[in-house]
Amino acid sequence: QVQLVESGGALVQPGGSLRLSCVVSGSDFTFKPVSWYRQAPGKQRVTVATINGDGTTIYADSVRGRFTISRDDAKDTVFLQMSSLKPDDTALYYCNTPVNLSPWGQGTQVTVSS
Repeated sequence: QVQLVESGGALVQPGGSLRLSCVVSGSDFTFKPVSWYRQAPGKQRVTVATINGDGTTIYADSVRGRFTISRDDAKDTVFLQMSSLKPDDTALYYCNTPVNLSPWGQGTQVTVSS
């Protein structure tokens, strides 16, 4: 069974940067798409960014130009580099495989506040 473990979240000031990591275990996710999602308090979970097996990427309008998704298949890890963070980026961040969702991990909390 696929297990997803997110890490790297923290409290950061507006304008700051963070790098989130997602380790995928229990399945060969090489060449499979992986997405980052986020869920703010009282709101639905939304897709933030997706990286396909060929390395192509898709971003939500709200993060395009500020966030970068990447992957290291040798380490079964997907990253989300976040910069120019805003208070609206505050949320619990998750990763998952968008084609055939796996059980959700616990997520990692990102809080952007001065």
